[in-house]
Amino acid sequence: MRVAQTKVDLVGISRAEWSKLMLTLECVPDDVAERLDADGQSIKDVVAHGALAIGLVLGWYADGQAGRDGPPKKYCSRDLKFNPTTLRTWQEELSWPETRTLLGSAHERLMGLVDELDDAALYGCPMKGVRNNWSMGRWAEAAGAGHYRSTRRYISKRMKPLVA
Repeated sequence: MRVAQTKVDLVGISRAEWSKLMLTLECVPDDVAERLDADGQSIKDVVAHGALAIGLVLGWYADGQAGRDGPPKKYCSRDLKFNPTTLRTWQEELSWPETRTLLGSAHERLMGLVDELDDAALYGCPMKGVRNNWSMGRWAEAAGAGHYRSTRRYISKRMKPLVA
């Protein structure tokens, strides 16, 4: 897996992973999207988690730019762990198409911010307000392309028995 080092890399990786995820999501029927696996999570939950992760990163970025502290501890991507019960409560009223729209909206907001920033703002220093050394570009990739990639893998694993 290539990690972006510049805005051009980040945009390219994000667009490529987004396109692949969209093709994958088109193949998921509504009833399958909401079926729970052995761990108690669904495809819908995993997709909603991606939207939530993007929202968190965008909120932390805005807080940092406003001089406010971000999350209360040193965060990294593994701290955005999936909690299906909490997540389901947050998005239980959403249909599968609405959940996909939620992720699409989050993706557009993330890419809108990336488009506004230059290489120095994306990769020149740690993101303000988050207590670690990750740059905004690294956070954007983790919340965006990284989630798209892992969501696609999860869906493929879940759909494999249905296709066979």
